[in-house]
Amino acid sequence: MGQLTRRSLLAAAVLAAGGGARADDQDAPGRPLWPWRPGGLDIHHIATGRGDSTLIIGPDGSSLMIDAGAAGTPAPPALPLRPDGGRRPGEWIGRYARRRLRDTGQAGLDVFLATHQHPDHIGDVGPESPPAPGGGYRLTGVSDVDALAPIGRLVDRGFPDYAEPAPSQAPFQQNYEAYVAARRAAGRSVERFRPGALNQLRRDPQARDDFRIRNLAVNGEVWTGQGEGARRLFPPMAELPATDVPEENAWSAAIALSYGAFDYFAAGDLTSSTFEGALPWRDVESAAALAAGPVEVAVSPHHGMFDATGARAVAALRPQVWIISAWHALHPSPSVLDRLFNGRLYPGPRAVFATGVDPATAAASPWLSGRLASQGGHVVVRVAPGGGRFEVVITDNADEADRVLAVFGPYPAGGGGAPPA
Repeated sequence: MGQLTRRSLLAAAVLAAGGGARADDQDAPGRPLWPWRPGGLDIHHIATGRGDSTLIIGPDGSSLMIDAGAAGTPAPPALPLRPDGGRRPGEWIGRYARRRLRDTGQAGLDVFLATHQHPDHIGDVGPESPPAPGGGYRLTGVSDVDALAPIGRLVDRGFPDYAEPAPSQAPFQQNYEAYVAARRAAGRSVERFRPGALNQLRRDPQARDDFRIRNLAVNGEVWTGQGEGARRLFPPMAELPATDVPEENAWSAAIALSYGAFDYFAAGDLTSSTFEGALPWRDVESAAALAAGPVEVAVSPHHGMFDATGARAVAALRPQVWIISAWHALHPSPSVLDRLFNGRLYPGPRAVFATGVDPATAAASPWLSGRLASQGGHVVVRVAPGGGRFEVVITDNADEADRVLAVFGPYPAGGGGAPPA
């Protein structure tokens, strides 16, 4: 059962009791999650204890999944695999997607974005990873999802040659690229993520409505804020000593999603670390956050690790709701929690939700972890038709019943995030 704090249980009880009984067609603790409704936007942060995965169901019923983590790290220090160890993480994610896609009448995903090539975002490989039908690669993470909920268009940061910052060497990278090659051989779509592009990740990139997805950053390039232009932050790699070449996280893809007055930010594992100011160009995270501007909901980059979600990014985004996709004992860092709750960075209330927190991690800084609105379970952001308000629904990740544990909100959308100082 997802772990909730005393504060979150109280908030859920107040929400359920306040203003009379909830309507039968609304989410409420103890009930299954209500199906997606046409015109509504649902953003599911899936908690398997093995990495990031976010499923977005747009107001038109279109679907986008961002990442499908399947880290091979055992517990501890990883969190327990959820719902259990009977299936691979990618299988649990694929099954979750199929349940939610049924609400839209679809059997597969329109678009999948792989933000970068790390196991907790694309899948690890090991003896437990079975060969794919037809051979050529093994099933894990993204490929497990594709086998269960076929992916229409695959978009990633490196296609077609994956040469930056260096040719892939790790087995999980080589397996992912073998999967991409198999897709291409079968005539299935693969694209490179384009910084600055508008609606590349929509089912219909030419759609003209109030639901928009902007590509903010990737590979050290950031949207200029004008048209679909991008500027490069990274210097030429050939000019750098090997010790200064950014590792994979810094190349992550970042997006800003908007629906009506609602705005959302997600940036894979982008980091803000500059080696204490020595390499300022490495802080792609802050540049992406400044390009996005204030939002209602933001995902803490790099799982809330110490080297990300820096002060400049927090102040630029100023959301009402933070979400931490945590799967390891290092998630989240006390330094990051301190920044998220810091009223000097931006004023106003904010709620912070984590998909999981190791008990020892929570016990190490109870004055911070005790302020989390929830410490476990799937975190579902449900935006009302038109984008004027939203709720956050926590569902149990101990099984596949999608039972609601708590509901928070409604929160107003409009103006982007908390009011400026």
